[in-house]
Amino acid sequence: MADTPAEASGARRERSADQKKRGLFGGLLQFFREVVAELKKVVTPTRKELINYTLVVLAFVVVMMLLVTALDFIFGKLAGTVFAGSPLWPLW
Repeated sequence: MADTPAEASGARRERSADQKKRGLFGGLLQFFREVVAELKKVVTPTRKELINYTLVVLAFVVVMMLLVTALDFIFGKLAGTVFAGSPLWPLW
């Protein structure tokens, strides 16, 4: 990180001048180099971690489905009561 705003803008100028020198294909080549460099940092989870992550995601999805279903039911019943005059009880 730059210590002063002047240093930050100078770095920005150098980077933009460097991009202009490379051109379109040089920029694309640099992009793909950076993609490969980032992909090399990816760590593959172990089987145990993968199963754990999958179960956490599935549990979260189930909880969110129940929450949305409950809210939909509640707001549906309230809207029915307000606009159609249908009673809140019985629930079905």
